[in-house]
This record gives sequence, C-alpha cells and structure tokens, in this order.
Amino acid sequence: MSGELADLVTRYGGRPRLAPAVREAPLAASEQVAAFLDRLSRGEFALVIFLTGVGVTALLREAEHLDRLNESIAALRNARIACRGPKPVAVLRRHAIPVHLTTREPFTTTELLDAVRAVDLTGRHVALVHYGERNAPLAAALQERGADLEEICLYEWLLPETVEPLRALVVDVIGGGVDAVAFTSQVQCRHLFQIAADMGRAEALTDALNTRTTVAVIGPVCRAALKEHGVNPRVMPAVPKMGPLMAALAEYHDLTSKETADKETAEP
Repeated sequence: MSGELADLVTRYGGRPRLAPAVREAPLAASEQVAAFLDRLSRGEFALVIFLTGVGVTALLREAEHLDRLNESIAALRNARIACRGPKPVAVLRRHAIPVHLTTREPFTTTELLDAVRAVDLTGRHVALVHYGERNAPLAAALQERGADLEEICLYEWLLPETVEPLRALVVDVIGGGVDAVAFTSQVQCRHLFQIAADMGRAEALTDALNTRTTVAVIGPVCRAALKEHGVNPRVMPAVPKMGPLMAALAEYHDLTSKETADKETAEP
C-alpha cells in the first residue's frame, strides 16, 4: 500500500519518498496444503487462526490450484475461526466465511491470545496459518494451553529484489537529508538495519534516527523491533492504521516546529 501512504504524506504537505523494504514470496507448499485441507474438510480443527489477509488469500489460492476451492470455502464456513486483525476478516467475509473471534487494537499476539482465552484448547486440534515467518511465541503459547497445533506457512518475507533504495535511504538518513521515516511493519525495521549492517553503518543509522530524523511506527510490534536496534520512535498513533499514523506524524511535526519557532523568538 505504498501508493496510499505516499498520498497521505502529500495530503499533509510532505514530500513522500518510497523505499520498499519487503516483498512477499509464495512458498512451495502444495503437499502441505493438501494435507491441511484434508484435515480441514474432515472438520478436525476446533479452531483455525489467521494472522494476515495475505495468509487467507494464499490458502485459498493454493486450494484453487488443487481444484479444491469450493470444498475449502465450505469447510471454513463450518469451522470456528479467529483472526488477529481486520485484514484477514475482510478477505474471509468476501467469501461469506464467518469469523467468530477477533482481536482488539493494536492487533498483536497478546490481543489474539486474549481473544481465544475463553476457548478450551486442551487436547484439541488447532490450525495456525502464519504470516511471512513463523510466530514462535504464539505457537508456544497455544501449545502451553494444551493445543495440538497444526502450523502452516504459505509465504515468506524477503528483501526486495533491488536494495539500492534502502541503501540510499541509509546514506541520506545518516547525512541528515530525511526529516521523518515511517515504519508500518516489523520486518521493514529488520531489513533496513540488515542493509545498514551490510554497509557497516548500523550504529550511525541508530544515532541518526534517534537525533536527526523523526521515527514514526504504526504499532507496538514495530516499535519493539526498532528498540532492539536502539531506536526510540517518537510517534505512534492510538489506532494502528496508516491514516492515524500520518496524522500523528503531521501533528508531531507541527508541534515541534512551533516549539522551535517559539524558542527562536524568545532568544535575545
């Protein structure tokens, strides 16, 4: 959704600069998907958990490749489903698949575990459709509650095919040429610092993001990923969505600009 984010930046008077930091690549999982769909169609899962809309779409796409789409949709309609956030809910509802358990904001693993807390998982089969990497803490928490967990990964998060925009961004942030950087996922944070480390400039990037560039994050998971690299974001919206993120960043910029102007006016 980089185009939508750039439009929001422009609307608030900024000059957007896009530096793609992640691509989603499908995994070859036809055999695993076929076995998963067998269990789903037999009604074996007491709960099916989706973390992302991309995960739902990938599962249905694989089901279609196996000529089992209608069967899979019917099975999902009969299953009890939990979703981490609004994106998987939206994809499921487009196929008239009801969602029984949803999370509150900010849609993290903590809120998902709270949402399924009332469900007795002891000795029951639970399906977990991961996002672009395995969510080990979530899997462990479900197993600690006694779930017999079936995990499936359908895509992975990779660096973009060309990393030159990220390399250029590292250079320009360190050089003071970027006023603000907005992160909308944890993997963006990790990939940016991976590139900076490859360039031997990770420490300089951390210093610049803490001193010269305003860092805005969409939610607490993203914030935690940056803090692992020593960065303390200054902006995080109350609602973890792009619109509130840009509004919060614009408000912070206006406030700091006013404080700077007031200070300069007060100086003799």
